[in-house]
Amino acid sequence: MRSALVVTSGSATHIGLRRALNEDSLLAEAPVFIVADGMGGHEAGEHASARVIEEFSSFIGRSSLTLGEVRGALDRARAGVEDLSTGGNGRAGTTLSGVMVASVDGTGYWLAVNIGDSRTYRLADGELEQISVDHSVVQELVESGELTPAEAATDRRRNIITRAIGGSSTGDADYWLFPAEEGDRILVCSDGITSELSDQRISEILSRVPDPQLAADALIAEALQSGGHDNITVVIVDAVRVSSRPGGGLESEEFDIDVDTLPRAAGGVR
Repeated sequence: MRSALVVTSGSATHIGLRRALNEDSLLAEAPVFIVADGMGGHEAGEHASARVIEEFSSFIGRSSLTLGEVRGALDRARAGVEDLSTGGNGRAGTTLSGVMVASVDGTGYWLAVNIGDSRTYRLADGELEQISVDHSVVQELVESGELTPAEAATDRRRNIITRAIGGSSTGDADYWLFPAEEGDRILVCSDGITSELSDQRISEILSRVPDPQLAADALIAEALQSGGHDNITVVIVDAVRVSSRPGGGLESEEFDIDVDTLPRAAGGVR
């Protein structure tokens, strides 16, 4: 079946300048574009993030995915990561953030998913918008008014997350479904990018470099130049063609929920 959303992408990952192991993993093949940032130490994080990518890799080559399919894959990934923890890999855990190609009544959509503090952004009409909401201590403090976004960016608790896949966390993922438009640029990244670069600088690079692979490489290079304190991973997805032909895609009810009840976007800590 012809995809309702045709994309091109680029991706890159780097161990950074301060770490002995890269615990980030990524998948950037249609219809799945995700980043997982592992945690747990002693290679536990590396195995956890890889386990999540392995589960979602089974979707490669599909024209689109439903919310039910994504939820099912996440449930299986969570079970796999928990098995790692009981198999001598410590408290293995990982974040997950990204987008899937989806179709509602023949129209191309982005289906975003997030758990943890990796992030998904959309650049559209020159404006960068954070789609995901960080599951972190500082994000909760920002929402309660106890910290400003500027204070949160340097707070010593900024790396403490409140939800994950594994790591003894039972928190659910968040989902967003929103129509794709030609020219959309989606950025998915681990906190190795956002801890080094401001949203303004990220937006400047994404706007200046049209090729997604070169843009991914440029973000990695700039994060390294800014300190490279953590593993750094980037996936960039560009919407090349968006179909709106009726009858060419999934029916709305195949998402298991009313698509109009899903939030279209949300802001997080900047």
